[in-house]
Amino acid sequence: MMNPWRLRLLSQLDTLGTVRAVAHAANLSASSVSQQLAVLEAETRTQLLERTGRRVRLTPAGLILARRARAILDHMETVEAELGGFGEEPAGLVRLGAFQSAIHSMAVPAVTRLARIHPHLEVELLQLEPHESMPTLRGGDADIIITTTDFDELPLGPDLDLVPLATDPVLLVVPQDHPAAGRGPVDLAAYADESWAFDMPQSYMANLALRLCRQSRFEPRVVCRFSNYMLALQHVEAGLSIALLPGLAVDGRYRVATRELAAPVTRTITAAVRRGSPPRAAVRAVLEALRHDGRPPLPEGETSQGPATPATAHTRAPRTSAPTTPSPPPT
Repeated sequence: MMNPWRLRLLSQLDTLGTVRAVAHAANLSASSVSQQLAVLEAETRTQLLERTGRRVRLTPAGLILARRARAILDHMETVEAELGGFGEEPAGLVRLGAFQSAIHSMAVPAVTRLARIHPHLEVELLQLEPHESMPTLRGGDADIIITTTDFDELPLGPDLDLVPLATDPVLLVVPQDHPAAGRGPVDLAAYADESWAFDMPQSYMANLALRLCRQSRFEPRVVCRFSNYMLALQHVEAGLSIALLPGLAVDGRYRVATRELAAPVTRTITAAVRRGSPPRAAVRAVLEALRHDGRPPLPEGETSQGPATPATAHTRAPRTSAPTTPSPPPT
């Protein structure tokens, strides 16, 4: 009898490439992962791994089993929910990965509503940027991800089914008293001498902002880098920088102004699930809630007017956790 946990480790090895990466993802030692994979070989009476130098790789039989394992594990979760006696009532655990600006604007409202109408459904919310979420979905450690269709480094392939959710413009964000805090589109080239706040190197938004600046024929002078959009907004509000941010990231608690770009840039936000058997009732319920609860981005030229009302109410829901907690607005 094959052990589901060991099947998941094998599937992750196919996705992540090395035993060390699998061990890090599973919070295990590399030797523990190797031992469990050896047990799986004994269970299947098949050679699944072969050593090449200091690394191991999957044999043809290992590749087949690793890729079948994803469908096996998904099917097991469906059966478990059905055996719980709930039939088509959404039940069980759904792991939802979402990038930072979609967590509080899209994922949390959806999960909050689901908690009221489907009490047997549990949603585990994970903060995963696009470069993290697609490998996590393909490896079986997330059931649904919220991502973008324009992340060139990791394209969405035919192994995934997509559900469009929203469009979101990329905006220039400036302090309220900045000369650019007016109305109408702006030409980025006019801000070549400004101080810029950027996301962390090689992240989706950092790469996009750098590309847009270079298309405007200047190299931005980056004075700070934050992995948290709230910190970037606080820095801009203080008059220390300007930034390019997605509309969903602009929180109304911060006194900043936004301008659309003269050459508009809009990202398409989509939910993605693994392609295969029809998604179980719990996954379908989460997808439907995401389609229902996505909010439109901040309108062109809108200025945030202070910390009185957050953009989204944060209501406790079962098994919901977001690793990054936004910093409170400055007083």
